[in-house]
Amino acid sequence: MSVPTAPGDLPWQPARERPDLLAPPVAAALSAWEHGGAVVVAAIDPAVADTAALVTAHAVPASACANCVVVAGRRGEAERLAACVVLATTRTDVNGLVRRALDARKASFAPQERAVAATGMEHGGITPVGLPGGWRLLVDAAVAAEPVVVVGSGLRRSKLALPGALVAALPGAEVVPGLGQPVPAA
Repeated sequence: MSVPTAPGDLPWQPARERPDLLAPPVAAALSAWEHGGAVVVAAIDPAVADTAALVTAHAVPASACANCVVVAGRRGEAERLAACVVLATTRTDVNGLVRRALDARKASFAPQERAVAATGMEHGGITPVGLPGGWRLLVDAAVAAEPVVVVGSGLRRSKLALPGALVAALPGAEVVPGLGQPVPAA
């Protein structure tokens, strides 16, 4: 797969050429991954790392942005961590699809400190690229269908862009239709 034409007005560059813009686990994963050459990165001001600010500052459509969250599922004393990727225009169905996918009695977003420590990535920059080995990666079918999605880089000071089909091809990825639920109108 070739390097995508990424959205917005950011200065996109091949990610493998800019490891300084990647968290160490992300740089290692891209270096080893057969599709790593199809991923681009752009430096951003950390103040615009959150989706709404990025959309406003850099003309990246919200529909092209995807969020990666770490969830914890529990059944008795057993706990499982996983990551979920949904479009930024939706929210993760943690109490429904995620809970059932993890075979958990209860599922919730992992505490920030735990997610950061477990992934080796910064809060607000967690990405599906470079997650710990053995983790499940639940990817909404809408993300997989997008020509290009913008996600974190493991750092708040940059973003990655890659085809949605490659998000679905990451190690441990499982495409889950309906994982991203519409956000109710305010």
